[in-house]
Amino acid sequence: MARKKKVYPLIEELEIVDVAAEGKSLGRYNDIVVFVPMTVPGDVVKVQVNKLHRRFMEGYVVEYLKRSPERAEPFCKHYGECGGCKWQNLPYDKQLALKERQVSDQLGRIGKVALPPISPIIGSEKTRYYRNKLEFTFCNKRWLTFEQMAAGVDGSDGALGFHVTGMFDKILDIEECHLQRDPSNAIRLEAKKFAIANGMSFYDIRANSGMMRNIVVRSSSAGDLMVIVIFAEDEPQSRNALLSHLRDTFPEITSLMYIINTKLNDSYTDQEVVLFSGKDHIIEKMETLSFKVGPKSFYQTNSEQAYRLYSVARDFAALTGTETVYDLYTGTGTIANFVASKARKVIGIEYVPEAIEDAKVNSSINGISNTEFFAGDMKDILSDDFIRTHGHPDVIILDPPRAGIHEDVAQTILRAAPDRLVYVSCNPATQARDIAIFDFLYKVEKVQPVDMFPHTHHVENVVLMLKRGNDDNA
Repeated sequence: MARKKKVYPLIEELEIVDVAAEGKSLGRYNDIVVFVPMTVPGDVVKVQVNKLHRRFMEGYVVEYLKRSPERAEPFCKHYGECGGCKWQNLPYDKQLALKERQVSDQLGRIGKVALPPISPIIGSEKTRYYRNKLEFTFCNKRWLTFEQMAAGVDGSDGALGFHVTGMFDKILDIEECHLQRDPSNAIRLEAKKFAIANGMSFYDIRANSGMMRNIVVRSSSAGDLMVIVIFAEDEPQSRNALLSHLRDTFPEITSLMYIINTKLNDSYTDQEVVLFSGKDHIIEKMETLSFKVGPKSFYQTNSEQAYRLYSVARDFAALTGTETVYDLYTGTGTIANFVASKARKVIGIEYVPEAIEDAKVNSSINGISNTEFFAGDMKDILSDDFIRTHGHPDVIILDPPRAGIHEDVAQTILRAAPDRLVYVSCNPATQARDIAIFDFLYKVEKVQPVDMFPHTHHVENVVLMLKRGNDDNA
């Protein structure tokens, strides 16, 4: 017996009343919340529902009946198809207000701890071309828009661009991206053009076949430019031809590298990186410091806002020169080296060994002698024995990945009981969860959101926690 096909309602008139998570907005239909992308509060739209859940629905716009006065005109030709920059349709001041509200809501609703007034969010001076790193993916069949399909485009010429939201095997071909400064667009387009002209096959994600897999472009405020081409098959003649062409066409590339990745996933931190020409790193600048950034190194992708973010963390740490500081999830040691001149000793811990080696180099090239760095899983490295050996922390600064910190790490921090915790997070939801763990021993003293990613719903947040009874040290 055939399964009965679901019938989804067409909502003839829906007023959008608020902004929701993941770049969507919402309205209410018969007391049920309806999430609709590419809308802003004040829009009135006809909506085709395409997903039904127990407590809410999702749909897409069939027709705009009234456009909100708060709406901004998207500047990117790929808006609506590309999964990034979903808030282009909102003026930047509205974006900042919503991010500030997001931090307040998540810390209060999830953390359920007493909060001070949240400081006004620090906006980004650049709202376009602010990223220092982008990764693009090759695919043998490109994702087609409705307009392209109607025009008879078959997509067999392949794509080099970004993953379509929610689809691991669909790539939207990108003609122009407004996230990274020149020559990022030109490098991507030239790599695709050369590969097609020379019969170099594009990767088939489902079959795990094809030669061209990814290309990563990293730039720095110091003017360096790194390009990493990732191949799924090792064909030396074609590989060297492409790399030589990129080197000769773009002499501004200071680091040109490649990786042969035959795995089923795109991660390359466990793969060998081969230097083709130039240096094996780029240099990023912050105040008087220089930071070596390698192909596997983590560095905040908005360099100018990273300085503002780390300045907040340094101010919250309130160092006097006598403190032992632990910098957890230190990456390439950016925060550790940034605060070292104001501390007695700084200890950095990070999972990626290559990043730790860069952190040590960063201390060396800046003449910093009061840092120590250790590589390994945080929950394994940070132990009571480690603290007894390397010194009790007066201040702990932590900047974990989106998933937040492991329960074992939280418990070790609580046993160490430093006077101050400075928690930098790219995910206020997991930050709120972790803050709740610390609440019985620590009070949230300050909260400072920082916008690292204009035109997206993402926000960084810095929280200062003081050991209860130490409030006079704020």
